[in-house]
Amino acid sequence: MDIYAILSKELGIKESQAESAVKLLDEGNTVPFIARYRKEVTGGLDDGVLRSLTERLTYLRNLDARRGEVKALIEARGKLTEEISDAIDAASTMTEVDDIYRPFRPKRKTRASVAKERGLEELAQLIKEERDEYEPPLYEAALHFVDEEKGVPDAKAALGGACDIIAEEVSDNADYRREIRALTSEFGRLVTKKIGEDADGVYEQYYEYGESIKTLPPHRVLAINRGEKEKVLKADVEIKSDLILNYLFSAVVKNYKSPAFKYIAAAICDSYERLIAPSVEREIRNDLFDAASESAIKLFSDNLKHLLMGAPLKGKTVMGYDPGYRTGCKLAVVDRTGAVADTAVIYPTKPHEKIAESKRTVKGLISKYGVDVIAIGNGTASGESEMFIAETLKEIDSDTKYTIVSEAGASVYSASKAGAEEFPDFDVTQRSAVSIARRLQDPLAELVKIDPKSIGVGQYQHDMKESRLDEALTGVVEDCVNSVGVDLNTASYSLLSYISGINITSAKNIVKYREENGEFKKRDDVKKVPRVGAKAYEQCAGFLRVPGSPEILDNTGVHPESYAAAKALLRLLGYTETDLKSGKFGKIREKANAEGIEKLAEELGCGEMTLADIIAELEKPGRDVRDSLPKPRLRDRVLDISDLKEDMQLTGTVRNVTDFGAFVDIGVHQDGLVHISEISDKYIKHPSEVLSVGDIVTVKVKSVDLKKKRIGLTMKL
Repeated sequence: MDIYAILSKELGIKESQAESAVKLLDEGNTVPFIARYRKEVTGGLDDGVLRSLTERLTYLRNLDARRGEVKALIEARGKLTEEISDAIDAASTMTEVDDIYRPFRPKRKTRASVAKERGLEELAQLIKEERDEYEPPLYEAALHFVDEEKGVPDAKAALGGACDIIAEEVSDNADYRREIRALTSEFGRLVTKKIGEDADGVYEQYYEYGESIKTLPPHRVLAINRGEKEKVLKADVEIKSDLILNYLFSAVVKNYKSPAFKYIAAAICDSYERLIAPSVEREIRNDLFDAASESAIKLFSDNLKHLLMGAPLKGKTVMGYDPGYRTGCKLAVVDRTGAVADTAVIYPTKPHEKIAESKRTVKGLISKYGVDVIAIGNGTASGESEMFIAETLKEIDSDTKYTIVSEAGASVYSASKAGAEEFPDFDVTQRSAVSIARRLQDPLAELVKIDPKSIGVGQYQHDMKESRLDEALTGVVEDCVNSVGVDLNTASYSLLSYISGINITSAKNIVKYREENGEFKKRDDVKKVPRVGAKAYEQCAGFLRVPGSPEILDNTGVHPESYAAAKALLRLLGYTETDLKSGKFGKIREKANAEGIEKLAEELGCGEMTLADIIAELEKPGRDVRDSLPKPRLRDRVLDISDLKEDMQLTGTVRNVTDFGAFVDIGVHQDGLVHISEISDKYIKHPSEVLSVGDIVTVKVKSVDLKKKRIGLTMKL
C-alpha cells in the first residue's frame, strides 16, 4: 500500500507534501508547530489539512497492520494462497479485509458447522455441481447420508443440512457481500415506527417515517439512533429483496435447468434473509452512524473554533452575574487584568424578591470598581435577572452596559478540580460568576478550562463516540490557542497545556516556577522549568509571549530559530537598533516588497513563506489575531418574547449552527431559529456555508409561539 499516494489523492495534495508531513509527525512534531513553522517543508499545509492527514494516516497504518494480522491467521490454518493475499492487499477498508477473512474465521456453532459435523459436505458439493442430470436423483443420493445417530433422520434433513452449508458459503463470499452492501446503500431506505411513549412529542416526525439511505441527513440519523436508545422508535433498513436475490442468483447459479436448482435457490434465499441481510443492515447502520458522527463532529468543531476565537473585551472591568432563584444570584467583579476584585450574593428573584436591597448592592459595586459591563449568564432566572439589571442601570448615571453570556459549562468548571485549585475559598456558584465574567473578557483563556463537550455549541454530542469527539475537539482547542499564543507570565496551566509541546504536567511546572521565582524575563527562561527540554522548547517557543522581555521578538510569533533572520531583515531594510528596541517598524512590508521577497529570502537563507510570516509579525508586534473580529453586543434595555411582532427587524448574534439551521440571540431570553431554508435566497447545502458562531446578523421575525416559547426568524429581508 502506497500511503503517500493515497493521502495525496484523498487530501488533494502532492505526494511529496504528504511524505514530508508524515516524516515530521513521526519525528514527534505537533500539528500547530508544523503548520506554523515548517511551511517550507510541507509546502504550506495548514492545521486543518494536517489534522485530516494525521487521522487518515492512523487509519491506513491500522489497516495495514490488520492486513498483516489476517494474512498470518489464514496462513496459520494453511489456507493462504497468492490470490487471497492479493485480495487482502487490494482491500481499502477494514470491512473489506474482514469480509475476506470471514470464511476462515473460527465460528461458534452454526447450522452449517453442525451439518459439516454430520458429514453433509459431500452432499453440498454434489448439489453445487449443478449437473444437467443426477443418477441416482439427488433425493435418492441424499439417502446415503441418513444417519440417525448423527442427527440426520431422513433425506429431507440431509438435503436441508447441505443447503445450510451452501447458504453459509454464499454469506461468507466477500464479493457478494460487497455488492449487496453497495446495492442496499444505493436503493435501501431507513424506516422508523413508534414503539414507546414519547410524552413531549420529541420524535413525532419519526413515528411513521422512511427515507432513502443515500439522502438521509446526518442529524436525522443521530435523532433516530437516540429515539431507539430511548425505546421510543424502532428503525429498520428496508430494500426490495428481489433486487438482491436477482443479483445473487445471477452470481451463484450456473445452471437453471439443473435438478439441483431448487436446492441452490432455497440456500440463496435462506443465506440472504437469515445471514446476509441482518449483517449488512448492522454494517450500514454503523456506517450511517460513523458518517453522521463525523459530520456532527466537524460541525461541532467549526462552532467551537468560532466561539473560542471570539473577540475579547479587553481593558474592561466586568461584573459576572450567575442568576438563580432560591440560593440567590451570585456576583463577581473582575478587574481589567482578570483578577477577582469582589464578590456578593443578591436576591432579586423569587421567592425572596429583595429588589431594593439587591439594587443597592449592584449600584455600590458599579460605583466602587467602575464596572464597564455586566455579563449575565443565560441559564435559570436569566430573564428576570436581565430585567432587574436593565431597571437598575436606568437609575444610575453610568455608561455601564450589560450583555447575555452563554454559561454552558460554567457549572462544570466550577465543580472541577481546576476550579477548586484556582479558587479554593469560593463555592461553586461564586466560581461560576467569575467564569461568566472572564469568558466575556477573553473567551479563549476561560473556555479552555472547560471540557469542550460541555460548551454547548454542538448537536447530539452525547450520542457520538466519545474518544473520537474528544480527539477532534482537543485538536480545535490546540489550534485556537496556538494561533493566538499565550502570555507566559499570566496564562493559566489549563491554557498552557494546549500549547504545542507542553502537556499538563509541564504546564503546571511552568506556573509553579513562575510562582516561586517571579515572572519570566525572557522566552528562553522557560527552559529552566522541569520537563521542558530542548524538543519541548522547539515546539512551544514560538507560541509563548513575554511582553516585558528585553528581546522585542519574544513578544511576537517569530520563532527563536528565525531571530537571526528577522534581525538581518531589519538591518537590510535600514532599521536601527533603536527601532528594534522600540518595536516600531513603520513601512516594513512596503520596503520588503520594494526589495523583492524572493531576493530577500535568498539573502537571509530562509524560505519565502517563513519570511512572509516574519514580516507579518514585525508589522504589529504583540498583536492579537482576534482584535479584528466583531466585539460582543452590549445592551442597556430588555426585550421580552411578548414584545416581538412578525416582520420586526432585529440585529442578533449567532449562538449555534446545526445541520437544520442557526440559533440567533436577538436580545430575548430564547434564541430564535433561522431554518436553513430562511438563511439565503440562494440554495445552500448547509448553514455553515453562510453562518458561523459569533456572526452578527440582521434578521426578521417570521413567527412567535408564546406557548412553546419558539421564535422563527428569517434572513430573507
